This record gives sequence, C-alpha cells and structure tokens, in this order.
Amino acid sequence: MKKDYTNQEYTDYIEKKSPKSNTIRDTALAFVIGGLICMIAEGIADYMRYRGVSEEIIKSALPIVMVGLGAFFTGLGLYEKLAKYGGAGTIVPITGFANAVVSPAIEFKTEGHVMGIGAKMFIIAGPVIVFGTIASIAVGLFYYFFG
Repeated sequence: MKKDYTNQEYTDYIEKKSPKSNTIRDTALAFVIGGLICMIAEGIADYMRYRGVSEEIIKSALPIVMVGLGAFFTGLGLYEKLAKYGGAGTIVPITGFANAVVSPAIEFKTEGHVMGIGAKMFIIAGPVIVFGTIASIAVGLFYYFFG
C-alpha cells in the first residue's frame, strides 16, 4: 500500500537523502577554478600582445580561442572532470558556454548528424543564445531611438 506524504514529510525525506555540500569549500573552489580559466585567457591575450596583435583583433580572437579550448577539453572529457570540482567557476566563463554546446552534441551523436548533433547541440545553450540576441536587439533599438 502506498503512503501519501505531506509536503513537509517529503521535504524532510529529500533533505535526508540529498548529499550535503560544503558551501565554503565549493565557493572557494569555484573562485579558484574560474580565476584560473580567466588567468589562462589573460595569458593568451598577453601572448598575443607580445606577438604584436592589435587590441581590436585580440578582443575578437580571444573569445573564439577560449570557446575552442572549452569545446576541445569537453571533447576529451576533461572539462566535466574540472567542473566536478570547480562548479560555477567552470560555468560562468565563456568556456562553460562551449561546454554547454558540445556536451549534448557528444551525448546525442548516435542519433545522427541532423537530429542528434544538430538538433541537440543547442538544447541547453539555445535559450541563452535566443535571449542574448533578443536582449541585444532591444538594447540596440532603445539606444537608437533614445540614445
């Protein structure tokens, strides 16, 4: 016979079964891992400056390089291992966006190029892209008419 739980009993049950997290440790790791990713990006930018690349090109190329690195390390299965420890520190930088696009593509590649990789690739990142596009259009129109 199935027992009906009250909302409070169900909440207590879930809290008892859920793994406990150390908020201070998790926050510190997210800060350190996210900081390391940003340090790598700054190192790449500094190297580009050293090689004589203009600031305008660096502003365009650096996000491309970081997305490429995020996708590359996701493909190798290393980004997920890093995310296990870094949490939000791996999601916030642009490399987290690459991970959000590549992970579903890898997971659904058995369903084919169109319905698997093509359709599922933007399942997580799609809403972010759509929101970003609509928000940028709205801000642009606001600036055009009132700026």
